[in-house]
Amino acid sequence: MYEKYWNLNTLPFENVPDPRFLYRSEKHEEALMRLVYAAQTQKGAAMLTGNIGCGKTTTCRTFIQSLPVSEYEIGLIANPMLSPIDFLSEILYQLGSQKNADTKTELIHLLNEEILNNLENGKKTLLIIDEAQAIENNSTLEELRLLLNFQLNDRFLLTLILIGQPELLEHVAKLKQLDSRISIRYHLSPFELEDTREYIIFRLKIAGIKRDIITPDAIEKIHTYSGGVPRNINNICDLCLLIGFSIKSTLIDSQIVEKVIHDRGK
Repeated sequence: MYEKYWNLNTLPFENVPDPRFLYRSEKHEEALMRLVYAAQTQKGAAMLTGNIGCGKTTTCRTFIQSLPVSEYEIGLIANPMLSPIDFLSEILYQLGSQKNADTKTELIHLLNEEILNNLENGKKTLLIIDEAQAIENNSTLEELRLLLNFQLNDRFLLTLILIGQPELLEHVAKLKQLDSRISIRYHLSPFELEDTREYIIFRLKIAGIKRDIITPDAIEKIHTYSGGVPRNINNICDLCLLIGFSIKSTLIDSQIVEKVIHDRGK
């Protein structure tokens, strides 16, 4: 609606996990590096946590994009709220298998077969569970732990990556055997003011902006009200651009930000 007015090629502050818009802060670079390291070295299990809206899913999608398809078979579970049997079936499906079974024993055999086929084809098997904090059934978490038993003498045959909100830390801590197998961990925290500034400018540039359209004091207010959380920043900036368009402003200043915050009931 406002793209033409601001000379944008696309909407810059959509809350979708588009890797083009991943601002590589030091924190996000660190998270990506650890995930890539876990996958490349077949560490067994890794975990990425962060508060709602801190960029976990976008980081995950960028991570997946960075892996050569010729070297990895990747299964991504985006909705893990399943029973243990259904969960194993979904893993098998996401890893590209056309087979299925009715019992847990048969499903595990099929998974083992799929992982060994990947090994023979020169591929590493990677299983990513997004929104893993939603797994409230300890039996399902136990199945994940048992999958790590797929290994040779010198390496794991499957790399498990859990991504979720801070509650995931508590869920995993209750299962000591799973917790002890997670060798790579990282927690994404909100932005400081400088990262908030760089984040906003970065997303505007990716969307096609060629001039400064937001004032420093406006960015400070956005940071304060958003708490440095990328999703909150996106919501505020999107509405700022809309209001700026509606009043035909050439800049997003602190008054526009204050209006957005007031309208949002804060």
